[in-house]
Amino acid sequence: MVGWYVYMVQCADGSLYTGITKDMESRVSLHNAGRGAKYTRARRPVELVYREMVSGRGAAMRRECAIKQLRPIAKRKLITKSGEPE
Repeated sequence: MVGWYVYMVQCADGSLYTGITKDMESRVSLHNAGRGAKYTRARRPVELVYREMVSGRGAAMRRECAIKQLRPIAKRKLITKSGEPE
């Protein structure tokens, strides 16, 4: 079974974008090629700073929503706590 990822990338302007995907490497490449989310197109390059594997699409969407509701400082703490990437 292939899991889903909830991820955050840091944009060139320092902002964070949160999304979900099944293929992490491909998705980050799409963001950097300007074929990802509209938000990241004008804020390239992006760098993967957080990823979390979840069991299914529904769980990924719920977690994405929860992360998007966090204040920026809480998102940064989540990133620091995870030790991502690599």
